[in-house]
Amino acid sequence: MTIDWTAFTPWSALAGGAMIGLASALLLLLNGRIAGISGILGGLISRTPGETGWRAAFAVGLLIGPALWALFHALPPIRIEAGYPMLVAAGLLVGIGTRYGSGCTSGHGVCGLSRLSPRSLAATLIFMAGGFATVYVVRHLLGV
Repeated sequence: MTIDWTAFTPWSALAGGAMIGLASALLLLLNGRIAGISGILGGLISRTPGETGWRAAFAVGLLIGPALWALFHALPPIRIEAGYPMLVAAGLLVGIGTRYGSGCTSGHGVCGLSRLSPRSLAATLIFMAGGFATVYVVRHLLGV
């Protein structure tokens, strides 16, 4: 394995992580809500009374972020090496997983771990193990 040191960006990664942590802490402190993307978008789709405004603002913020970044820096190229059936299957599996796991990686990994939630620790360990296993199978066993 080689490391591409030109892509090593610790300061922007640190700043991004700090902003994610600050935003999730502020949402919890000021609104009493966990900043899990699947829960926020799910509540937006199901139209929970009295909660549409902040959920919509959160979703719009997710869309505006890359647009603001593009004003100052070039966006990385998007390269998807899968067909539509694979993307649909992956999306369905992620959706089913977030329902069974009572949240997504952002809710459990960022917010749940910071609250010392045992359920979030278990979920995050399972997410990570699944990711490691998938990379191992795809790269080393299938040779893709």
